[in-house]
Amino acid sequence: MISHVDYLSEKDTVPMLICFVVPCYNEEESLPLFYDEACRVANVLRQQSHAEAEFIFVDDGSGDKTLEKLRALHAKDERVHYISFSRNFGKEAGLYAGLKAAKGDYVATLDADLQDPPSLIPEMLQFLLENKDYDCVATRRKTRKGEPPIRSFFAKMFYRIINKMSGTEIVDGARDFRFMTRKFVDAVLSLSEYNRFSKGIFSWVGFKTHWISYENIERAAGKTKWNFWSLFKYSIEGIAGFSTVPLALSSFLGVFCCLIAFIGIIVVVVRALLFGDPVAGWPSMISIMLLIGGLQLFCIGIVGEYLSKTYTEVKHRPLYLTKETDGEDRRFTPSANV
Repeated sequence: MISHVDYLSEKDTVPMLICFVVPCYNEEESLPLFYDEACRVANVLRQQSHAEAEFIFVDDGSGDKTLEKLRALHAKDERVHYISFSRNFGKEAGLYAGLKAAKGDYVATLDADLQDPPSLIPEMLQFLLENKDYDCVATRRKTRKGEPPIRSFFAKMFYRIINKMSGTEIVDGARDFRFMTRKFVDAVLSLSEYNRFSKGIFSWVGFKTHWISYENIERAAGKTKWNFWSLFKYSIEGIAGFSTVPLALSSFLGVFCCLIAFIGIIVVVVRALLFGDPVAGWPSMISIMLLIGGLQLFCIGIVGEYLSKTYTEVKHRPLYLTKETDGEDRRFTPSANV
């Protein structure tokens, strides 16, 4: 087994630092379980690769005792750091805040519910140490076992649609559980856009990525914060953020409808010249008008979605506002969308 010491020069004496970035939203039940497992993994990293670990928890405006749990963990373990938002800004903001706060040589992003097994991190680190041309080890689920069938169906359809529409590949079943080099993290942070879709951003920045597949794991405690509607909005965010095909599609529909209308006018004129102009047929006319009106509203909605993204970007509002940290100012500077 190759350790970090093998890569150190004679002048390098500072131990390698690995940061665990963990977004949290109402995870008071999961935090003690995650912390115990993370500490076990940190000990393995110290023994195998002579690496030190620190844990950066981002409390995304939780309504339970998550923040209290984080204060207690920080009080007993100096490796634990936390950022607490002033309100719920979403997981994407939590990931960005954690990455921005992480100063390690390597950074791991994972959930607090143990659906992302920390036990894989030593394997991830070992791979990057042995393969210097790679800058990221990412994970994906082999199956969606335990997930509602309807949700699984729409998830698969989303990945098919976005990969056909976008030039950025989004791997089916990809998790936010990643282990990244400093270079990769800095590249992700250089994209400070307000409307974030991390799965797309991770792919867009490039760099060679090694994929690890594992079986779907149920939450260790607590309830999932994702429902069908929130996942649907998240998928729209991804499509609008990494593809302009819907705009082209709306233009195509507009041209197609104009063509059909032009042909319809010719048919009406020819029929009137040959057979007269009967009054009958208004129900079909109303149906066609409703169809065309619906298509117009649909296309306007697509344009409006992209316009709304532009509107939120140009306001340059911060991705998040910090209410409380563990006191290390060098880590937790306010974020501005610049």
